[in-house]
Amino acid sequence: MGTNGSTVLEPLRQGLPPIDPGAVSTSASCALPARYEAVRGARKFTSATLDRWELTERFDDVALVVSELVTNALRHAVPADAPQEEGQNPPVRLHLMRWASRLVCAVRDPSRESPEARGGEEDFSAESGRGLFLVDSFSDSWGWHPLAGTLQGKVVWALFRIGPEQ
Repeated sequence: MGTNGSTVLEPLRQGLPPIDPGAVSTSASCALPARYEAVRGARKFTSATLDRWELTERFDDVALVVSELVTNALRHAVPADAPQEEGQNPPVRLHLMRWASRLVCAVRDPSRESPEARGGEEDFSAESGRGLFLVDSFSDSWGWHPLAGTLQGKVVWALFRIGPEQ
């Protein structure tokens, strides 16, 4: 197994359903600026990556989840005074990881605060607050964990079943 994405992958395994680490086929990641245009960039990156992995039929669900995770990171986890220019250490990073029968989207952000899903009872028509409800609805499972070591913040992930055992 290569080390591509290993700093995010290692702690991710703790919260994921059992997956044979030797079955990781590939991963890709991109840094996202602390601006809302980053959501469009994340969707384009996801589209290109799924196309390369021959998973274009999953694009709609995966792109919706990626959009919500990136929007949440920008809205709730990036400090208002975060530098807006392209920096050495972008505050948000999108990771896509593929196993033989699983696809994981993970978004790293600088906050250690727990993501909070608002229940469907609360003004469901409100634009804000339903992102994690959508993530839960369109992915097979999701979760989050704080980063360890020198990396500050957390990773919020969503898992999709792919392949023959969907």
